[in-house]
Amino acid sequence: MKPMIYGPEEGEMISLGPTRTRFLAQQSDTQQLSVTDSVLAPGFPGPVPHRHEHTLDVFFVVEGTVTFRLEGETRELPAGSFVLVPPGNVHTFANPGDKPARLLNIMAPAGLEQYLKEVAAVAAKSGRPPDPREMAEIAARYDFQPV
Repeated sequence: MKPMIYGPEEGEMISLGPTRTRFLAQQSDTQQLSVTDSVLAPGFPGPVPHRHEHTLDVFFVVEGTVTFRLEGETRELPAGSFVLVPPGNVHTFANPGDKPARLLNIMAPAGLEQYLKEVAAVAAKSGRPPDPREMAEIAARYDFQPV
């Protein structure tokens, strides 16, 4: 693994409409973890409730407020909040508010971030978000199990 430094606007970036994700560390850099920095647009519905069999999912709310649902409990979490989701726990997040929110996501091991890239590629190619069948096909290739 090589050392890495990114300035505030550096790193690979993808967009899903007005929501954007910057990849700070990913599978091609390290097998141990991936790190993404996402700006969630106002009204962002988030992913469907899901679990990961092997992936540890860690979130830190950097700006704004993000709604998290973890194992049936829903909480509005402001900037400075931390969420740790061990493998097997059903979770999702959203930004139902009227202002953007920023979220740092660390996943170990790396690999799940490729799911986001595939979803963005389908959306860019078709000009629309993937439909549920397409999303299920993409999710099946990664440690993402909708519930």
